[in-house]
Amino acid sequence: MKSFIFPGQGSQKKGMGKELFPDFPNYIRQANEILGYSIERLCIDDRQNDLNQTEYTQPALFVVNALSYFRVRENYKQEPDYVAGHSLGEYNALLAAGVIDFQTGLRLVKKRGELMGAVKNGSMAAILGMDKGTLKSVIQENGFDQIEIANINTPSQIVLSGDRSQLESARKVVERNKAYRCILLKVSGAFHSKFMTDAKRRFATYLDQISFSPPEIPVISNVTARPYLAGETRRLLASQINSPVRWMESVRYMWGKGVERFIEIGPGSVLTSMVKTIKEEATPLRTEKNEIPEQVLANGHESFEDKYSMPSSEKLSTPIIIAPDVYDKPARQRLFEPGSAAITTTSGIAATSLGCWEYKKDYCLKYAYATGGMVYGIASEEMVVKMGKSGMIGYFGTGALPLDDIEKAIIHIQSRLDQEEAYGMNLLFGPEEEDHVSLYLKYKVPSVEAAAYIKMTPALVRYRLNGLSRYFDGSIQISNRIMGKLSRPEVAVEFMSPAPEGIVARLLEQGVVTREQAELARGLPMADDICVEADSGGHTDMGVASALIPTMIHLRDEMMKKHRYSKNIRIGAAGGIGTPEAAASAFIMGADFILTGSINQCSVEAGTSDLVKDMLQEMNVQDTAYAPAGDMFEIGSRVQVLKKGVFFPARANKLYELYRHYDSLEDIDGKTRMQLERNYFKRTFNDVYGECKRYYPKDEIRIADQQPKKKMAMIFKWYFNYANRLALEGNRKNRVDFQVYCGPALGAFNQWVKGTSLENWRNRHVDQMGKMLLEQTSKLLNKRFRELAIIPSRRNSIEQRDHDHHISKRVTLKG
Repeated sequence: MKSFIFPGQGSQKKGMGKELFPDFPNYIRQANEILGYSIERLCIDDRQNDLNQTEYTQPALFVVNALSYFRVRENYKQEPDYVAGHSLGEYNALLAAGVIDFQTGLRLVKKRGELMGAVKNGSMAAILGMDKGTLKSVIQENGFDQIEIANINTPSQIVLSGDRSQLESARKVVERNKAYRCILLKVSGAFHSKFMTDAKRRFATYLDQISFSPPEIPVISNVTARPYLAGETRRLLASQINSPVRWMESVRYMWGKGVERFIEIGPGSVLTSMVKTIKEEATPLRTEKNEIPEQVLANGHESFEDKYSMPSSEKLSTPIIIAPDVYDKPARQRLFEPGSAAITTTSGIAATSLGCWEYKKDYCLKYAYATGGMVYGIASEEMVVKMGKSGMIGYFGTGALPLDDIEKAIIHIQSRLDQEEAYGMNLLFGPEEEDHVSLYLKYKVPSVEAAAYIKMTPALVRYRLNGLSRYFDGSIQISNRIMGKLSRPEVAVEFMSPAPEGIVARLLEQGVVTREQAELARGLPMADDICVEADSGGHTDMGVASALIPTMIHLRDEMMKKHRYSKNIRIGAAGGIGTPEAAASAFIMGADFILTGSINQCSVEAGTSDLVKDMLQEMNVQDTAYAPAGDMFEIGSRVQVLKKGVFFPARANKLYELYRHYDSLEDIDGKTRMQLERNYFKRTFNDVYGECKRYYPKDEIRIADQQPKKKMAMIFKWYFNYANRLALEGNRKNRVDFQVYCGPALGAFNQWVKGTSLENWRNRHVDQMGKMLLEQTSKLLNKRFRELAIIPSRRNSIEQRDHDHHISKRVTLKG
């Protein structure tokens, strides 16, 4: 077996391609038209010394690599078994595999070179003789936080990328040991590192314009060191810009698959030397499973007993069309046109194809699935990291947490999600909103889950506008994405409209947004996504999903038409989703993504006590109740909470009724007061008020001293915070007072997984739960569609026969 491998930046040299240009005049003409200059003059003469400038290097190498491949193809009649390229060379591998044509490839590398070349002040260094593990230790122990591994070329040749001064310091540390060498490279930027993140985002937008074909030959990706999979072309090409080049592993993978001959196509022999070193210093990589480069199949999760899989006798008798690239909307549309040629599979709908392709593309997700930001950090850092690492998105629960704790959470999450995986933070309407937004802007948090809003606020608008800028081609870049979580159409209108002009004008006057950002905001909705929240755990308007979701979709369509937005606002579904049936109904109603909450509270990663998780594991769908909301006690807002095994719902409702009927604590009869102090508060009202004085602002205490009704509310609200603390701490002695936000979805989930390994919450991990839910949803939909498409004709004939027989019998008896 053989593989064609294509070199990348660093292999260029003056005079390259000289012997090729005369034989391919048509390609040279096309290149000159696309680039706007003579490719021959650049490669052969290079009088301006441009060949080493990234924006010129990349197109030049692509052209020479391509012409070299066309020459080789004339001599080799047999196609290679694999193709791969080092960094830029991967585009030539995609060309050889039929994924892109010559003109498309050249346009891509031209744009790529421009974007990467525009990022200055960084550099790279090659470390020779040191293995990856040792090098990582050097970086960590010396606090080199502005450099990172960019290329893993061989076991003993690794390239660092990042801040020039830190690279110089790293060189001195490395060369203290005479066995190691560090060579600073003559490059203009910190390629394949976090410093290229902005270039990656801009390139991702450019990739939206490109259509890709399925690979005819397996292409090994620099990012994964595995063959390209359907739906990953755009994501991988964008991610390649700021991700390490895993060249050693790519070679080991092909070697392990039986490749013995690696044929380098292009100028020089850098890759040939690397392959030789890899074969001397490493071993073939043996993988247990064969990757399938042409389609993504829906497989059940290994740890879940597949109760819902179809028996082999019930597999679909006819193939279902699936798109070769779930992120390619034009391709999806073409597939479903009459007479179109399509890739088919009997596996039907895949978990990865559920939901909106654009939603997944914008957030770089594999699955259209999110976890909501449960308060008190119950939606923890580890939950968010787990989700991001698995191709989903999680929102950290900031509600009721101190600002310092939120800042620590952001730092932790960003340090763990080092490959630009998706994550977001919860942002609640309230007095702390402004501080939270300032923190998010400081740390460049890319996404927020905006909840409890009834109107737009200056803080939310500031967050949105600070993430707006223009790409080189004039299109709008959105760096700060907002998901509005709501259940009321009038609030949805606020999020689906552009930022209010009055607020924008004030922010502009204050100098916290630029004039360009203010102008860009006019053509964009405040939210990229609307998550429609039906009756859920915690704060709830008790909405019905089947009524809310279609209403919001129709409203979205009207707002899109009214404001003439160029990009769709996505509609997601939340509340009551804990089984494949619930998820399937959401997707069938048109949801672009789903978001879960209650089910994740009973998982390993949830930031609550083990005792609460033990209690939640035992609940069923009927084991929830509604209680007053502690943070909006006076106005009677409601939350949905666990009622099984606790007195909290009954006690909380009792407190609210007392608040409604009495004007002061002194009006409450002695017997009731004694009961409250002994059973509810475990202390006197005076003791509770003493604690309130330590936490509430002095102005509020002064008002409470003068207004008995407000003082009563303050003391009663203390019980809600007390009940939350007891639950989070797992105070077994006072478990009857636990306040645990929860909806019936968890009860449904518990019944669904009963008798499986996931019956015990200690085996439940949020990423596995999400994948399992989507995988079983896809299987359920395939089964239901099969029943609707095939069985009804036979069933209807039987029902018609029985109906005719019944009518005939009635007529006979009547006669």
